[in-house]
Amino acid sequence: MEIERRMKKTVLFVSAVGAFLTPFMASAVNVALPRIGKEFALNAVTLSWFAIAYILASAAFLLPFGKIADLYGRKKVYSIGTLVYSSASLLVCVSPNVPTFLAFRVIQGAGAAMIFGTGVAMLTSVYPPEERGKALGINVSAVYLGLSLGPLVGGLLTVHFGWRSIFIVSAAMGAFVWGLLAWKVRAEWKENHGESMDWTGCGIYIVSLSVMMIGFSKLPSAAGAACSIAGALGIAGFILWESKIPHPVLNVSLLRRNRVFAFSNLAALINYSATSAVSFLLSLYLQYVKALSPREAGLVLVAQPLVMALLSPAMGRLSDRVESRILASTGMGFCSAGLLLLFRVGEKTGLPWIVFCLLVLGFGFALFSSPNTNAVMGAVERRYYGVASATLGTMRLVGQMLSMGFAVLLFALFMGNASVTPDNHPAFIASVKTAFMVFAVLCGAGIFASLARGGKKLPTALAHDLRQ
Repeated sequence: MEIERRMKKTVLFVSAVGAFLTPFMASAVNVALPRIGKEFALNAVTLSWFAIAYILASAAFLLPFGKIADLYGRKKVYSIGTLVYSSASLLVCVSPNVPTFLAFRVIQGAGAAMIFGTGVAMLTSVYPPEERGKALGINVSAVYLGLSLGPLVGGLLTVHFGWRSIFIVSAAMGAFVWGLLAWKVRAEWKENHGESMDWTGCGIYIVSLSVMMIGFSKLPSAAGAACSIAGALGIAGFILWESKIPHPVLNVSLLRRNRVFAFSNLAALINYSATSAVSFLLSLYLQYVKALSPREAGLVLVAQPLVMALLSPAMGRLSDRVESRILASTGMGFCSAGLLLLFRVGEKTGLPWIVFCLLVLGFGFALFSSPNTNAVMGAVERRYYGVASATLGTMRLVGQMLSMGFAVLLFALFMGNASVTPDNHPAFIASVKTAFMVFAVLCGAGIFASLARGGKKLPTALAHDLRQ
């Protein structure tokens, strides 16, 4: 019993450190983007690809790696992911040009998918339902702690040691997680014995999602529209393929027959689509328009994820006792309110107002995320934990990708290929304000998706559904 208790705590710690690592990198790089852009002489649209490449790779590989983890071992996939992530982080530091940099960011994103797609699944494997909300809340808190410290630490590292130091620190953290996992965690979790891997489905999914996201980021060009449509058709083909084979990457029945699982994931997709680009947009706004240093911008941006990190464990515990759809839907409402408040940003907007808006957003996201995660993982059988975790992670990353893609689209529409200079600050601010307004409306619509999930659905009920 004591050994089991210690292992649960170790898995929670390992998962939390991994959960911290990936958002830490993303948010730290956001603060460093103006310095990276200056070194490589990039415009705003091209610069955004330093963030998009990482998110795109993570989104494309997350679901396949979740299925691989269910088949061959969640610990094994998690461990390999930390090695891939750390190695790619070091290689980014020595990149001599933009194409090489982006290639290693893609590899780093694939490693992040292996980490993020299996961490929640490992947690759900070792914690019983009555303790799961608390554990997931701590894990979600680690995500937000990474988002909190990313801008602050990233700004300090960029100012004092250069932007490459961010990747060196991330590589060291990944190596630490790998060593801790190998030393302390001896157990392995794999449930789907005897099943085969659907490599064809994986290929269709990765290519289709990548083409769709790349196309979306290149809108409103004709090539961008063509890629977006082709990718969407490919995803539709993937779903059709998955519904016809005996051992799919994604069990379509989880989405078709499990209302809680389907609408909880839809709510996550909408929420992340509406909120993920906020720190990216405000980082550029604070440094270009308000003339703050990376360190000062990081101190402002830390407000939102800090609130999320502090409140998420409590919200996770609360979701063990209060209906998740009520908590998550209320949280979505606060997110929409925070985005509406940000619509006021301009050249003369005071920093206290920005911080207040971020605090409202942070409270809303904390109220949404932990209960929503608990609802997703509590709605499936044990053998689907890896796929469920990866599906939820995919919603997060696709949402981030859509959010960033929409921001890039607005830059292209309002600014063309111009860099952000004092002469085009009005166009830049107009694009940022438009983004916040659209995001607020989207988040408001997401309240209905969150409410539509209905009450909790037990895995046993799911099993009955799948047998029909």
